Amino acid sequence: MPVVTNIEDLRQMAKRRVAKAIFDYVDRGSYDEDTLRANKNDLDALKFRQRVAIDVDRRSTRSTLVGHEVAMPVAIAPVGLTGLNWADGEMLAARAAGTFGVPFTLSTMSICSIEDVAGAAMKPFWFQLYVMRDRGFAASLIDRARAAKCSALVLTLDLQIQGQRHQDLKNGLSVPPKLTWGSFLDIAFKPGWALNVLRGRRKTFGNLEGRIPNADSLSTLSQWIAGQFDPTLSWKDIEWVKARWGGKLILKGILDAEDAKIAAATGCDAVVVSNHGGRQLDGTVSSARALPEVVQAVGGRIEVLMDGGIQSGQDVLRALALGAKGVMIGKAFAWALGAMGEAGVALALEIIRKELDVTMALCGLKDVKDASPAILRQA
Repeated sequence: MPVVTNIEDLRQMAKRRVAKAIFDYVDRGSYDEDTLRANKNDLDALKFRQRVAIDVDRRSTRSTLVGHEVAMPVAIAPVGLTGLNWADGEMLAARAAGTFGVPFTLSTMSICSIEDVAGAAMKPFWFQLYVMRDRGFAASLIDRARAAKCSALVLTLDLQIQGQRHQDLKNGLSVPPKLTWGSFLDIAFKPGWALNVLRGRRKTFGNLEGRIPNADSLSTLSQWIAGQFDPTLSWKDIEWVKARWGGKLILKGILDAEDAKIAAATGCDAVVVSNHGGRQLDGTVSSARALPEVVQAVGGRIEVLMDGGIQSGQDVLRALALGAKGVMIGKAFAWALGAMGEAGVALALEIIRKELDVTMALCGLKDVKDASPAILRQA
C-alpha cells in the first residue's frame, strides 16, 4: 500500500482501480473543460499571508452548516453513480461522513436508494433533488426524503439541460457500463473493481428502480431519465418545492449576483456557489471568482457554500476567506471512495482536516470561523 499524503494520491489510486468510464465520469468536465480547470487554478492563485509569533495553540476547525454542528465546514457533495466507484458506495461514504462529523448529500442519480442510505447515514444527511418534468415523481422524492428524516434538501438548479461531456460520449457511459471491446479490455485489467461492484446490492439507479411506469429495463429507464431534465424550471417551482418539503432548503448552482438575490428572496436557508464542477456550462466563471459577488449580494441573509475545485484543506480555507460559510467536495470524495472504499473517504476527510488545521496555524488563526480576506495576500 503506497503512502497517501494528499487527495491527488487517492485520485491516482482510483484511476488505476476503477473502470475508465466511471473514473472519467467523476474526473472530467464539459466541452473543452476550461471551467473545470479554472475551478482549481483560480483557487491556487489565491496566496496566503504567513503570520508569525501569534499564539495558535488549541485550534478548532469546528463550525456549523445549515443549523448543524460539524467537525469542519465541509460537506460531501451529491455525485451521481457513486455506487459504481465502490459497491454500496453511497452507504459507505455516508457512514464515513457521519462518523467524521460532516454532512453527506445523496444524489437523485445515486445507485443506492434514499432508504438504503438512510439506514447507514447519521445526521446531518442531505438529499439532492432534480425537479423533473414528472412533477408527481419529483414530489414522491421529496416525500421519501422527508420520511428518511433528511435534515436538508439540496435543490440543483443548473441542470435544466444537460451539458455535453465529450469523454462520457467517447466512453459510451451507461448504467451498468456498456461492454465495448475497449471497456471489456479495461475491465479485464481491473477485475477487483468488477467483482466488488457486482457484489453491491444495486446495479442501477436506486431512487428510480421499480418506480417508473413502463420502465422495466435499464434502457427504458435511461431513456426516461434523459427526457426528464426540465428546461421549464423557474423560480415559481422553488415555492412549490419549499412548501412540499417544509424543512431546510439549499439551492445549488448559483453563479450570478442577480440570481443570488432572487434565491435569497425565496426564503431558502443557503445557496451553493457552483458550476456543477465544470460539467455544465463550459467557459463560465469559476466558483472561486463568483463567490465574493454572491456573498455580497445575499448580504448575510442566508448561508453561502461553495463547490468546484476543492481538493485540499488549503482550498477550504481559501473559500472561507472569500466569504463562504463552508464548502462541498465532490470529486475528492469520489476519488477516495474509488481508491479505498469507506476507508478512503475517511482518509480524505482527515487529510483535508489536517491540511486545514496546519494552514490555519501558519496564517495565525486559532478558530476556523475567524477566516476572512485578511489571511490572503492582495493580488
